[in-house]
Amino acid sequence: MNLLDHLRRMAGNNLWSNDRLYRAVLSLQPGEFEADRTSFFPSIKATLNHILAVDLLYLDFLEEGGVGASAYDDFVHFDAAQELYAAQLAADRRLIAFCDRLSATDLDRRVVTDRREDGMIPERIGDILAHVFLHDIHHRGQVHAMLSGTSVKPPQLDEFLLDYDLKLRAKEVERLGLEI
Repeated sequence: MNLLDHLRRMAGNNLWSNDRLYRAVLSLQPGEFEADRTSFFPSIKATLNHILAVDLLYLDFLEEGGVGASAYDDFVHFDAAQELYAAQLAADRRLIAFCDRLSATDLDRRVVTDRREDGMIPERIGDILAHVFLHDIHHRGQVHAMLSGTSVKPPQLDEFLLDYDLKLRAKEVERLGLEI
């Protein structure tokens, strides 16, 4: 497997992990989604909104959409978990489509990232993708930990589309339309 194939699998795994996490979040009792908790962000709701806002920011950079930092600054936070899940699902599918369009040489191509007062910084596409996946894993882990203090058992998130996992979770993979 080459780096491009790996990044494509990471994009698929990102969708799968987000879906598993949101299925747990959507089962929360009233008040648990927005309840104050101890973490980097003060609630499950705030953390999931942050993940989506950063995904949209970096998607704009990767797609060279021209929105820049305002993609994050102007992000309208979602109050309802179901609406947030739908928006995250759309962003995840957008990221998969972006990765599917890439060639191996695109990974070293630089796109401009808007760092506000620090300027417009060119970054390699492969590095941005690695950053996005690491960012999402980091904050999903925080949500996972916060779920431990709720009425819902945290889902398993450490699967990586291994043959065993694909067989065990075939219905999930099929429902999401992942082609692995």
